[in-house]
Amino acid sequence: MNLSPTEMDRLVIFNAAQMARRNRSLGIRLSHPEAVAYITDEVMTAARRDMPYAEIRDMAGRLLTANDVEPGVGQMIPMLYIECMFAEGTKVMAVFEPIGPNDTSVADELIPGEIIAGGGDIESFAGMPAITIDVINTGDRDIQVRSHTHFFEVNRALRFDRAAAWGMKVDRPAGAGVRFEPGVTKSVRLVPISGNRVVHGQAGLVNGSLDAPTARDEALKQARARGYQGA
Repeated sequence: MNLSPTEMDRLVIFNAAQMARRNRSLGIRLSHPEAVAYITDEVMTAARRDMPYAEIRDMAGRLLTANDVEPGVGQMIPMLYIECMFAEGTKVMAVFEPIGPNDTSVADELIPGEIIAGGGDIESFAGMPAITIDVINTGDRDIQVRSHTHFFEVNRALRFDRAAAWGMKVDRPAGAGVRFEPGVTKSVRLVPISGNRVVHGQAGLVNGSLDAPTARDEALKQARARGYQGA
């Protein structure tokens, strides 16, 4: 018996759905994969039975409630896309919020993994000494500097006071950064790198502790030898 990848997927869905049915019969609340497999199998079977599209979609939203699944599973499945084999061919069915609420649900019930932020604004790098320096891109293309970068070691085409930027990084949230366009002077705010203040890699000008007695002088010497602007 030769099975296509689609047919193999169908067997996996069916087996997972059977496990879900067994667990439901034992009063075990379903996990995320079990809930997805159960709903998908029921929808695909209904399509093979030639049930009308609208009836299947209505049925799919009534198969499980929050009582049938582990806490948080309903929020993990905001939508399902299911490829169904109807008599006239394959159709994709979108099922929105398939895990329905129940009468005993509490509106403010905590969701596992949920992050609840406090009110008000959060100030980044509060209380840290900061400096502002002017930077000009002497190159011929944009240069992007990310928030985690040791600013002393950024692209050699950026001209600024590198000695002043020793041990500093851009004052931006994690994952953010600053873009420097060619020929444009931009003021940028820098804050000290905290933690153990050990830098490895990047431009290879430090590869050690930022606070070692001769670290900055040796890095400046390397930077000048390698053509770093502002060194």
